[in-house]
Amino acid sequence: MLAELSIKNFAIIESLTLSFDKGLTVLTGETGAGKSIIIDAISLLAGGRGSSEFVRFGEKRAEIEGLFLIDDETHPCIEKCRDFGIDITDGMVILRRDITANGKSICRVNGKLVTIAILREIGRLLVDIHGQHDNQELMDESRHLFLLDEYGSDEIQKAKEIYVQLYRKFLDIKQRLKRLTENEQEMAHRLDLIQFQLKEIEDANLEPEEDVKLQEERKKIVNFEKVFKALQNAYDALQGEQRGLDWLGLAMSHLEDVSNINEKLHEMSEALSNHYYIIEDLTYQLRNELDQLEFDPQRLDIIEERLNEINHLKRKYGQSVEEILQYAAKIEEEIETIQNRDSHLHTLREELESIQKDLLVEAENVSKLRKKWAKKLIQQIKEELKALYMDKTTFDVKFLQDVTEVKFTQDGIDQVEFYLSTNPGEPLKPLAKVASGGELSRIMLAMKSIFSKHQGITSIIFDEVDTGVSGRVAQAIGEKIYRVSEGSQVLCITHLPQVAAMADHHLYISKETIDGRTKTHVKTLNEEEKIKEIGRMIAGVEVTELTKQHAKELLKMAFQVKSS
Repeated sequence: MLAELSIKNFAIIESLTLSFDKGLTVLTGETGAGKSIIIDAISLLAGGRGSSEFVRFGEKRAEIEGLFLIDDETHPCIEKCRDFGIDITDGMVILRRDITANGKSICRVNGKLVTIAILREIGRLLVDIHGQHDNQELMDESRHLFLLDEYGSDEIQKAKEIYVQLYRKFLDIKQRLKRLTENEQEMAHRLDLIQFQLKEIEDANLEPEEDVKLQEERKKIVNFEKVFKALQNAYDALQGEQRGLDWLGLAMSHLEDVSNINEKLHEMSEALSNHYYIIEDLTYQLRNELDQLEFDPQRLDIIEERLNEINHLKRKYGQSVEEILQYAAKIEEEIETIQNRDSHLHTLREELESIQKDLLVEAENVSKLRKKWAKKLIQQIKEELKALYMDKTTFDVKFLQDVTEVKFTQDGIDQVEFYLSTNPGEPLKPLAKVASGGELSRIMLAMKSIFSKHQGITSIIFDEVDTGVSGRVAQAIGEKIYRVSEGSQVLCITHLPQVAAMADHHLYISKETIDGRTKTHVKTLNEEEKIKEIGRMIAGVEVTELTKQHAKELLKMAFQVKSS
């Protein structure tokens, strides 16, 4: 959920910090007080389009920061952040966006600088904002198949995984076929090129890790003088009369004379003896290493020449000898394929035909499952709409398959679009073309109450989606929004007292003018203040005792609905 929001120098907001809780939070207040500005700030935080117009007049930048708490370790936002190398500690995700006066945006997630595109990808998994006329996901027909698959949950997902594995093999074979059936002249040019490349690599007679071994040998030769002096000086310091070993031997002899007096002297004598023999052995090793050292300037020239040859091949075929040899193996296989093109074409066509049959079986299985879940979705949406007094509305999930040709895609063979008819006798039309404001609000709310359970969105925001409705419909919308808040945190801007009465938390937005500048204020209302504010929403400016009674009655009814 969105736990805290900090806004600074944004539109008419000078500085504002808000804390939010789980459940349903409503924001009310007079028109123009800044309710929608708060939602705009959250929208920008989630990757919305920014503009210098958002920066408060006379300031250099606007700053927006939001703290989101995620208590589900499997939430898709956590995996998405890991994909972008963003650390998440204790389930906290902090989104920050600064907009400068010249329109530039600076975005951060948990302190790491990110692009707006990355901020948007993460933000859409945390916040879902709905306005009355916004082009929302539910109104985008290209997203309807995804929503149906989300609704079908694990059953559709498992079937899709099997299909996708086959689909990847199918694409691979198609790509190989395409390469083999390209223009013959291009194929001949390609064959000449890779034959030349293979000969160049083979003529080099490369050995695995040859470059690493040569660099080590080169390092030894280049540092010969330094190594020789160090070994010689170390040997001279240890070996010889009045040198290191000589003095150690004398110390060992003195300790041996008294080692039988007590246990401690005996242990010290033994320890010194052990170290003496270890250093004596090391002295022999130094002598052997000195005897084996050879300086061959001609060998250095040979190594340099070979490394230059290998580096030339690296620039063309790989970053290491292993990569060069792998590339050689790959083009050798390609040469064999091109030279035996007809035979390979026949084999690939047989493989493609076989996998196409299997792919069609799996695609039809996914399609069958989708149609099963589509029927359940149609029935559930019908029930949701009935509760919103749209029982005459007809909803359908249309499968728009091409009957003339089966087209395989990443998602199968289905094209899905949601259709709707709001009046009896009227034909079903694409959901995106439903235009009535009040009807659109209820349809969106009915669908969101279903899909929000399957999408894992932590915070859902409704920006005046209740516009254009009143009476019993307003009451039904309030109850429906509250039902959505049972599964996700909901923030709702409303002008309807029926919706405000259902709130778990009520924030009142107001503005005042100080020194010629407008400032926005937010106050959390207590029970008495809720009654007064709901009374204002019912009656307008003047709140009478009768109005307060109506407000109390609304709150009482809301409490009964929530308790049930």
